[in-house]
Amino acid sequence: MIKEEHLPYWLALLRAPLLGPGTLSRMLEMVASPALIFELSAGDLREFGLNPRTVEYIQNPLWPAVQRDLRWLEQEEHHLVPLSSRFYPKLLQQIHDPPAALYVRGHPEVLGSIQLGIVGSRNPTPDGRRLARDFSRRLAMAGLTITSGLALGIDSDSHRGALDAGGQTIAVLGNGLNTVYPASNRTLAESVLERGALVSELPLDYRPLPANFPRRNRIISGMSTAVLVVEAAVKSGSLITARCAMEQGRDVFAIPGSIHNPLARGCHSLIREGAKLVEQIRDITEEFGPMAAAVCVSDDQSTQAQQFTKRLDADAKLLLDSIGYQPVSVDYLVDVSGLSVNVISRTLLDL
Repeated sequence: MIKEEHLPYWLALLRAPLLGPGTLSRMLEMVASPALIFELSAGDLREFGLNPRTVEYIQNPLWPAVQRDLRWLEQEEHHLVPLSSRFYPKLLQQIHDPPAALYVRGHPEVLGSIQLGIVGSRNPTPDGRRLARDFSRRLAMAGLTITSGLALGIDSDSHRGALDAGGQTIAVLGNGLNTVYPASNRTLAESVLERGALVSELPLDYRPLPANFPRRNRIISGMSTAVLVVEAAVKSGSLITARCAMEQGRDVFAIPGSIHNPLARGCHSLIREGAKLVEQIRDITEEFGPMAAAVCVSDDQSTQAQQFTKRLDADAKLLLDSIGYQPVSVDYLVDVSGLSVNVISRTLLDL
């Protein structure tokens, strides 16, 4: 975690214009403390390849804004999670440009849970909204955290589906956490805080500018083990998220639709590029279960788990993957696994 005496300088650096996360991380590695960065000469700063605007800012930081940030952090459930924090998502650390720190409202421990990103159109069809809510509800019941962007449409329904199930959900914003965007989702944002977190890499008072959302999208995919696209036009932010996921080595799932529906064309394009076509929950759980297990156990545990699963028959392996990480009912297992009640009861007893 950040030492208290370093916190103001961290906050000041996070406000520096045109200072990318990679350059900031490199500077912090090469300088003994963040405070010393503000003592460097303009020439020394330029050696890091900084933009003139960045150099000017570091020599004249906005300390009143930093003081406001410090007051924000004094409030309950307000956090700054740096790259070195135990709360920082392990998968996000692995992308090529991870944020140097995340501003978090809510429960920072949820960032370490197994996440599925769900994204899609801001103006979905009624069927798309129903699918987003139903898929997120049932996947949250299986113990997955649903991560999305709090936008109107598919994002909102994905968060609501997870909340319907009493599950966890994370909303990644394209603006600072002092503002909820869109404003109509303020009530939803408060509900998200009860079961999860609001997250942003942007300073608290930053506005929701168009350039911020591709940065937001890479965080959604970067924190997630896989990404599901429900409905999306060919040119949409959802496809940016999906392609970020592909570049980051994540699996991408897409729900197909009618050839007459323009919001299905983005999903069809992704399927042609290698995304897995999804028709039912089982299409995700079949592949997501083993990936999720690899994320949540240590190397020793993983070896033990592999030795154990080798001794299981096909029904037991399917059932184990279908159970997830929270208590589920037999009716749910029938629906997800396709096995009969008798087979499930016998296999559970064996397990």
